[in-house]
Amino acid sequence: MSENQLEAIPKVMMAVQLTGNGGPEKLAVLHDIRVPDIGEDEVLIRVKACGVNNTDINTRVGWYSKSVTAATSSKGFGEIEDKQTWGGNKFSFPRIQGADVCGIVVDVGNNADASLIGRRVLVDPCVRNPKPGNWRDNARYLGSEINGAFAQYCAVPLRNTYPINSEMTDIELASFPCSWATAEHMLTRSRLRKGQTLVVTGASGGVGTALIQLAKLREANVIAVTSSEKFDSVKDCGADLLLDRNEKELKSNIIELAQGPVDVLADVAGGNNFVQLFESIAKGGCYVTSGAIAGPIVDLDLRTLYLNDIEMHGCTVYDPAVFKLLVEYIENERVKPIIGGVFRLEEIRHAQEEFSKKQHVGAMVLTVD
Repeated sequence: MSENQLEAIPKVMMAVQLTGNGGPEKLAVLHDIRVPDIGEDEVLIRVKACGVNNTDINTRVGWYSKSVTAATSSKGFGEIEDKQTWGGNKFSFPRIQGADVCGIVVDVGNNADASLIGRRVLVDPCVRNPKPGNWRDNARYLGSEINGAFAQYCAVPLRNTYPINSEMTDIELASFPCSWATAEHMLTRSRLRKGQTLVVTGASGGVGTALIQLAKLREANVIAVTSSEKFDSVKDCGADLLLDRNEKELKSNIIELAQGPVDVLADVAGGNNFVQLFESIAKGGCYVTSGAIAGPIVDLDLRTLYLNDIEMHGCTVYDPAVFKLLVEYIENERVKPIIGGVFRLEEIRHAQEEFSKKQHVGAMVLTVD
């Protein structure tokens, strides 16, 4: 550790290691994991809280493998043919997962400003290629290709570290990085603007509730697709209209609510409802996706796509400006966190099982002692 460090940093820490593909039993809570060393362009963060995300579970169960064609599951899919990360890279075990970091900088590398020590920070979980050219090439994700925040300490690149000035709690701040950056990326790619109508699937989840709020910042109209028992909570997030995801005639109901086909469909679900949802998009409209929790394999009639001049965008690796804008939203109190559950890091197995039930609204967060 450097001479600039904030406090006496222990040699070992508590962390959760993913030991292989499978169910929650593959998550090992250990108390003898070496505190990570930092490079000259890195900082060491004492993690205070970290979010639970679909990507954590998808990686654990092996869902990113092309051999898996089902909806996401907490239990695993048996033997996985090709163990992949979300970016298509080979996954190696053991791994400390956790994409969302809120914590305190306790040490910095030689190329970092020592004034960062003691600052509360959020971390952009998307670690991009710093070399000139396509920054999507060789992008890595915190908790996937590199160790993440399911630990007492986490080493991250300086360029991904954002000091945060906010009265929000650590728990609230930890709900933002992954899901909200994803949502902002989706709306940026779709170019959603004032007066347009957006349909949001999976509207009660972390990305869904973020999409609603970020769309309302753009003065768009929002139709939220979710289960009927969550209508009141999703309405409180800012949705203008609500539609039960179990409705048989989704296409006609969406068009009726919107008084015509919609401008943008932001889909994190996929699955059996894809065709009806896609056919509700207006000519010249846009389909944007960042997930497929209801199933990744869907039917698409290419005539519907090209005859209606529909744009399609897949969203994973976002421009760094997206996260910078998110921090500005937080500091200017333009967005509010939606917390659906809080657990201790040691309770991660139970937390992920509850997360997978999809009975909550908003984000689930782990606290780190």
